Amino acid sequence: MADGCAIVTGAARGIGAASATALAADGWPVVVNYRSDRDAAERVVAEIEDAGGKAIAHGADISDPSGIEELFARAEEELGTVLVLVNNAGVRADALSPQIGDEEWSKVIDTNLSAAFHATRRALRPMLRARFGRIVNVASIVGLRANAGQANYAASKAGLIGMTRTIAVEVARRGITVNAVAPGLVETKLAEGVGNGLAEAIPARRPGTPEEVAACIRFLCSEDASYVTGTVLTVDGGLSA
Repeated sequence: MADGCAIVTGAARGIGAASATALAADGWPVVVNYRSDRDAAERVVAEIEDAGGKAIAHGADISDPSGIEELFARAEEELGTVLVLVNNAGVRADALSPQIGDEEWSKVIDTNLSAAFHATRRALRPMLRARFGRIVNVASIVGLRANAGQANYAASKAGLIGMTRTIAVEVARRGITVNAVAPGLVETKLAEGVGNGLAEAIPARRPGTPEEVAACIRFLCSEDASYVTGTVLTVDGGLSA
């Protein structure tokens, strides 16, 4: 494993928390980013440290580019070069398209897509110098298939998938991989209210868990995935099949 650290955005709970824990188990010092729930983030840090890992919590609103700079500066000062980045932070503001206001559109795009780009751009320069890097973007099957009432969310996740593939091609020769996972219905706070009646359409007949998505992220960040880049790994119990 390279000498550096990992940042996981939106890591106070759900997929982000599970991913931070999984990466720490692989030996990465982890920055657990959160926006508002410091107590939850500190619990994730405590769990990592209890298991023998190293982690710090850092509060930052990553929809603000200055928050991203502060996040990376703290990581570099305390844990070293950021060589793994998991862009997980996300929000929803669901409504049918005629009812989505400008604020709801911008909030979702800024957090789910623009912040991921800003964080990726910030991470790439040191990764390029190190000739090693792992970037995983948490997209959604909504970025691949329609889900009425989520035009803003779908646009952000589809954009994230397109960004993933493009940047992967740009940096592949420098030992940096850029991939996405596209979860389906997963038992998280963000998914509350989305899955009403959806479980019956899932071939696995159940929602996924954050740990099942994190296991895929852990693989994509590992040495074993060094020849996997520009891909979108669906984690949806067969729903998109």
